[in-house]
Amino acid sequence: MKRIPCMEAAVAVMESEGVDTVFGIPGAAILPLYAALQHSSIKHITVRHEEGGTHAADGWARVTGNVGVCIGTSGPAGTNMITGLYTAMADSIPMICITGQAQKSKLHQESFQAVDIVEIAKPVTKWAVQLKEPAQAAWVFREAFRIARSGRPGPVLIDLPIDVQRGTCLYDPELDAPLPVDVPQPLPKAVAAAVDLLSAAERPLILAGGGVVIADASTELRELAEHLQVPVQVTLMGKGAFPEDHPLFAGMAGIQTQTRWGNAAFLESDLVLAVGARFGDRHTGDLDVYRKGRQFIHVDIEPTQIGRVFEPDLGVVGHARPTLAAMAAEAQRRGKARRPSAWANRVGELRRTLPRRDDFDEVPIKPPRVFRELNEFYGPDTTFVTAIGLYQIWSGQFQKTYLPRRYLVCGQAGPLGWEVPAAMGVKCAHPDREVVVVVGDYSFQFLMEEVAVAAQYQIPFVIVMINNEYLGLIRQAEIPYDMNFAVDLHYGEGGIDHVKAMEAFGCQARRVEEPGDIRSALEWATAEAHRSRLPVLVEVMVEREANAAMGPSLDAIKEFEPLPVLAEDIDWSD
Repeated sequence: MKRIPCMEAAVAVMESEGVDTVFGIPGAAILPLYAALQHSSIKHITVRHEEGGTHAADGWARVTGNVGVCIGTSGPAGTNMITGLYTAMADSIPMICITGQAQKSKLHQESFQAVDIVEIAKPVTKWAVQLKEPAQAAWVFREAFRIARSGRPGPVLIDLPIDVQRGTCLYDPELDAPLPVDVPQPLPKAVAAAVDLLSAAERPLILAGGGVVIADASTELRELAEHLQVPVQVTLMGKGAFPEDHPLFAGMAGIQTQTRWGNAAFLESDLVLAVGARFGDRHTGDLDVYRKGRQFIHVDIEPTQIGRVFEPDLGVVGHARPTLAAMAAEAQRRGKARRPSAWANRVGELRRTLPRRDDFDEVPIKPPRVFRELNEFYGPDTTFVTAIGLYQIWSGQFQKTYLPRRYLVCGQAGPLGWEVPAAMGVKCAHPDREVVVVVGDYSFQFLMEEVAVAAQYQIPFVIVMINNEYLGLIRQAEIPYDMNFAVDLHYGEGGIDHVKAMEAFGCQARRVEEPGDIRSALEWATAEAHRSRLPVLVEVMVEREANAAMGPSLDAIKEFEPLPVLAEDIDWSD
């Protein structure tokens, strides 16, 4: 077996694991790894901030299903990665962050940029490890990829002391391969019990969470739903798991990202089969309301998720894809496919009679109108990327998604600034895919320097900014406190001129103030992004104090905008 620099072995492992792009910033303490990387097939994207690098690796992982990789040097590089690690941990995204480190003999001497990043990262990773010996390099990297992919996926941190990086090891790539990843199968008796409950219910729903998307289980979900004619709802993380134009689509339940008819359908249901969903508080709201009058079956790959928020009537441990496949097979064994039921028809009636308006013509622009234009202009294969704030809530309420891995959102952690670097990761993974970022003005300002990365490497996408010159979600949250404090971003002629900011990066931008101009701006931006191979911004100036529909429980959502007048509501006798 040949002796080689141990970092060459680490890079060979990454190549064989399917990594074609990494995001990072070189520094003195990580240069041996970079020396190995420069002669590999892996493309390196130099980001402007390590947090941006983690979010780019996160976006790459979400659309590929593979393990994203971010690299940084010692000290603050690692601490800058913590937010990205937390985000990936919260949303079950497989990712590896690699940090440089001072030499081992100096770690106890307060050496320059020496920090115990392993201990700092442990709460927000599945595994945080420091490489101790050059001979372990290939095997630590192999195990990192296995852990990141296994069970409920998540992030790993590998810390590399500079003296260990400079070492050599015996390694032959022909004798090495990715480690097997276990795919937990459900117990047949548990599957049968779940189908018993599902078949006996009069008004059942399937709730598809992010685990269905991660598991690539959309086909199995649809097969089960169609055979039993059970309506399907999605969580925010599950958007795209089930096509929103399907007759059995039952909307979204929640206290923020929800549809009116989705909440109504959920409240009328008598059983919920939740697959790969964690019952987040922005979905459930008040648990007494959420649970009252219905049974729950909870399917999850991670056993300790079951019962974490509340105790279900039945827990099933298993990977979403084989579990849904087994349930579909069991249902098919018991009888022919059902015809559409009264319950399915009822859900369709709720969808027809409980919409929200998105056709506003007012100036300033009302935010729902922006999402109407996005739905009408972009096709089903478009990948939308959004983060956290009122714009995310409007997006969840109004944007339509038809395919898995086409709607990316940082669901649990909600870091501002996530969108632009995540979109870079998406576009690096799928250069031919249309990518659209939906961002708020404040979130954009968090990591706006990453636009320079997209410009440098010619990574094109469209950014649609919902600009209310406010910390909009916090302003709305302050209403019960009878205050409007520390949330106003307006100054001078209107705060930051984002058009000029984009131009400073060498990119084009356009501001829109009339609803009738949104469509033409989207047409221009999409064509310009294709032509220039650069990110392009459409800044939409919206009503400054617009509020999104939300409330404390599924049955107490406050609507701030006028609701549609349906034909059956009109008194034609006048």
